[in-house]
Amino acid sequence: MLPMSPLKKILLVDDDPELRQLLASYLGRHGFDTLLLPNTHQLDAYLERYQPHLVILDLMLPGEDGLAACRRLRARGEMRPVIMLTARDEPVDRVIGLQMGADDYLGKPFDPRELVARIETVLRRASPPLSAPLANGGLYRFGVWTLDRATRQLQNGDKNMALTSGEFALLNALITHAGQPMKRERLLELTRGDENETFDRAIDVQIHRLRRLIEVDPAQPRYLQTVWGVGYIFVPDAASAVPAE
Repeated sequence: MLPMSPLKKILLVDDDPELRQLLASYLGRHGFDTLLLPNTHQLDAYLERYQPHLVILDLMLPGEDGLAACRRLRARGEMRPVIMLTARDEPVDRVIGLQMGADDYLGKPFDPRELVARIETVLRRASPPLSAPLANGGLYRFGVWTLDRATRQLQNGDKNMALTSGEFALLNALITHAGQPMKRERLLELTRGDENETFDRAIDVQIHRLRRLIEVDPAQPRYLQTVWGVGYIFVPDAASAVPAE
């Protein structure tokens, strides 16, 4: 008999006690061990002690809200996936959430089945696939940068920069199809598993974040270029667009 896989830990931070218990029960029936907090006062302690695989943050929290908490975590290098929940399901709120480093965004009210689907999608993006070993050790070099597909980090000399699951998935998809114009719908399908995702600004926001990371001048991008009327293209240097040795 094969040993059972350990449950994935989810940390849910929401000030609605009824919703917390409802979601904890539902997620438990779908194979998740859910930790609960009513605010962010103990967020750092829970992350350190319990090492959850994913964090669900409500936007409208008392004290430090979800956006501020997400921004603070990303600023200190905390890269585990974050899904934002909010009753303010407006496009501008989604844009701000993604700009702060959230991996996904779900408006209330929502079907718990959709939350489970989002969690599973984000966790798949955040976990290295159990497949054959990556060619060239999973390293891809362009310009001064090296993308390590195994650790999902960008390297520039001695400096390592962790990527969120969304940032890695998008950069990896563009590099895999280097030189090919990619439609937003196709990028959504490759990175989020849903070509029918209505919020295609998610791709634009992630591109903006990646440009700020890798481009010398984000306003005049060298690598992540816009193809007007289509989407985006990764244009590596001819001499450096090769896998690292």
